[in-house]
Amino acid sequence: MKRSAWRYLWQSEDIRKKLILTVLLLIVYRFASNIPVPGIDRTVISSIAQGTGAGAGLFSLLDMLSGGTIAKFSILAMGVYPYITAQIILQLLVPIIPALERRMKDNPREGRVWMEKWTMLLTIPMALLSAVGQVTLFTNLAGRSVLTTPFGFTGVSLLPTLTVLISMVGGTMFGIWLGQLISEYGIPNQGLSLIIFAGIIANIPLGLRNVLADTQNGWWMFLMIMAILVITIFAIVYVQQGRRNVPVLFPGRRIGNRQSMPVRSNLPLMVNMAGMIPLIFAQTLLSFPALVANFFLKPGVTTGFAAWVTQNFGSSGTFFPLFYFLMVVGFTFFYTDVLFTQQNYGDTLKKQGAQIPGVVRGNPTQKYLSRVQRRITLPGAVFLGVVAVLPYILSIFVPSARNSFFVISAAGLLIVVGVVRDTFTIIETELKVHGYDESLIKG
Repeated sequence: MKRSAWRYLWQSEDIRKKLILTVLLLIVYRFASNIPVPGIDRTVISSIAQGTGAGAGLFSLLDMLSGGTIAKFSILAMGVYPYITAQIILQLLVPIIPALERRMKDNPREGRVWMEKWTMLLTIPMALLSAVGQVTLFTNLAGRSVLTTPFGFTGVSLLPTLTVLISMVGGTMFGIWLGQLISEYGIPNQGLSLIIFAGIIANIPLGLRNVLADTQNGWWMFLMIMAILVITIFAIVYVQQGRRNVPVLFPGRRIGNRQSMPVRSNLPLMVNMAGMIPLIFAQTLLSFPALVANFFLKPGVTTGFAAWVTQNFGSSGTFFPLFYFLMVVGFTFFYTDVLFTQQNYGDTLKKQGAQIPGVVRGNPTQKYLSRVQRRITLPGAVFLGVVAVLPYILSIFVPSARNSFFVISAAGLLIVVGVVRDTFTIIETELKVHGYDESLIKG
């Protein structure tokens, strides 16, 4: 946007109110992220964060995506991810359950309302499971309870345990509510995305300060990281904007006694439809074997199958980058296929009377578009895999600076770039709706 556009942006009272409200709600979220869960032993959480095992890698990822709330074990330690998990589960169930698929096809508007309702209902048990999982996981990783009293549902442990779970679930629902307020009264449809975005960028200054704290390599490492980030961001934007335009012929319309000519248009297919979801799936599943192996390790024992799994499949393990790359590529194809099948372009184009030249309407059209989508997904999937393992590749050449390259993870970088791009697009749309016209201002 030009300078005149920014001036108009602030002069428009309605847009100004939306921006101010969005910023204030994000500030409220960041303040709430510092409220600790009652009864948590901070020294136990610190011991996990300072570790070097498989748990430390997963802990770092979760802490980065939550904006540092896990390191503080605040009431927002789970962020809004239970809601996102519920969304993904329902999206995956739609093509599996015929009744759900028919509901979404027959009445898309009613289907969206149904989806929103059940996503919220499913969020509560997902948040409870996530809260129990986090407390149990960190207790096992540290070898002692993260609570000042034992975690359990009997005897004297019941009340403290319920207090912790209610606090964590309540914090998650509060974060979701703030996101919905932003979407409704602030920047439209960007509430939850901005909540996650704010959490990710909140940790970047601390990460860069730690890099600069290195008296020997601080400044040149800082410049290297900035250069790598700029190049990576440019590549992400380039790939995310990538489209394959499939020609579509729409039938002409009758206007009075006249029949208009058929209209030629394009159906844009995205190179990367899955976004950052494959990265999170792959990271979580890859950490699982090493986490399970941790439970079978004995203090002081560094040999055996459990020790081998921990050493090789942890975030610092030998095989982790290779399997991480392969799983990101695989999950990208899988999730893209699920999303593309749900959109069902074949039936949609058939109902509109449109046709791809040389392709029969209906199911053959869907199969043709699926083949095209899979072909263009290949470079997008490989790109996601490369971005995911980029810090590991760079650390091979500069081993002493391994942690410096993790100032922001691949998933975090994709979220940040995507949210910034979408937010600017929405703001430009709001400007046009409120009467901003660059050509008139120039004139």
